[in-house]
Amino acid sequence: MTMDKPCVYEIRVEGHLAERWSDWFEGLTIHTGPGDETTLAGRLADQAALFGVLAKIHNLNLVLIAVTRSSPKNG
Repeated sequence: MTMDKPCVYEIRVEGHLAERWSDWFEGLTIHTGPGDETTLAGRLADQAALFGVLAKIHNLNLVLIAVTRSSPKNG
């Protein structure tokens, strides 16, 4: 994988975010999990888009738990 190809990401943070934040987070799907945890998941265009999402997480003062990357299923 290269930095300029789309990938699917799963980003876990502490705290609960409402689904209404999805558009602000590049359209990632937002799921609140057990305990005090939220998962943002979906396809991002490239690593620059990932860094943009991570900057927004930082700006909201959320604690980053994990970032997982995988290849998109189709394309």
